[in-house]
Amino acid sequence: MPTRRILLAATGLMLAGAAQTDDARADDTRDMPAPGRRAWAAQVPVIRIGLLGGENDTDRLARYGGYQKLLEDTFKVPVKLVLAADYAGVIQGFAAGQLEASYMSPTAYAGAWMESKGNVIPLLTTQEKDGSTSYIAVMYVRADSGITTLAQMKGRSLAWSDPNSASGYLIPRAEFRAAGIDPEPGKFFGRTGFAGGHEQAVVAVLGRQYDAGVTWTSGLGDEAAGFTRGTLRIMSDKKLLNMKDLRIIWKSRPILNGPFVVRADTPAAFRADMLALHRAIPVHYPDIYHAVDMGSGMDWVPVTHADYQVFIDIRKAEAAARRAR
Repeated sequence: MPTRRILLAATGLMLAGAAQTDDARADDTRDMPAPGRRAWAAQVPVIRIGLLGGENDTDRLARYGGYQKLLEDTFKVPVKLVLAADYAGVIQGFAAGQLEASYMSPTAYAGAWMESKGNVIPLLTTQEKDGSTSYIAVMYVRADSGITTLAQMKGRSLAWSDPNSASGYLIPRAEFRAAGIDPEPGKFFGRTGFAGGHEQAVVAVLGRQYDAGVTWTSGLGDEAAGFTRGTLRIMSDKKLLNMKDLRIIWKSRPILNGPFVVRADTPAAFRADMLALHRAIPVHYPDIYHAVDMGSGMDWVPVTHADYQVFIDIRKAEAAARRAR
């Protein structure tokens, strides 16, 4: 069936690894760009960076503070952090030409590419400590719920994180369909709904508003600490979550990590500078890298649009399923 073929293609992309963009091949150094105002600043007088929803505004701004200052000190132009209430806000920002860059989920990138008619370019994605460039979606329940398997979720309630999230909506739905589970409310699950973000979904499950939720994690490292990266690790580090209160009952196949993207109609020199800076950050400013990367990844490595084509296919399949209802 089409959904199964899409998922198999996605798994193949995970195993193939990240490829280099044309810009990456032209300028793939590990040195920090020399400080100074660039000629491209005439066309990009302010670098507007979209921050995806899913985490509270205060924490998002705090995580990006050092990163914002580094960009300003390097390129001598203001950097504006644009907070979005949800993934759609960043997608629409690119479609309207109101953002220059963002770190996006893979399906949010697909949405931005579709909405902007191709006016976004993926430059880099996260490389994990084991050398992989993928993460997984997980379904979690309260540890005291008595639920230990996906089969036991029949008739129960499920919180989706965001309609534009790969791990928090689109990938689980695609995998459930491929496994013969209809994810529509009242079919297998008794009730589903959107919690408003990844952290919000965890809070809703802990507060007994839903029986289960889905979110993203590296799937690497100590599960009791929330793994090495992802929503569970972020919330554990902020003391918002004790992993003893949750049980993971389902894991997806590997999902290619989301890309750092820039708008395609920005000057080539701007894209080259942004690529060079982000390639250098993990080496020269590891604390800033880990703050932005939300955990303990190893590096940012180049990717291409072709690496994310499968997520465009998934979005199209999801839209077709909605039309068929």
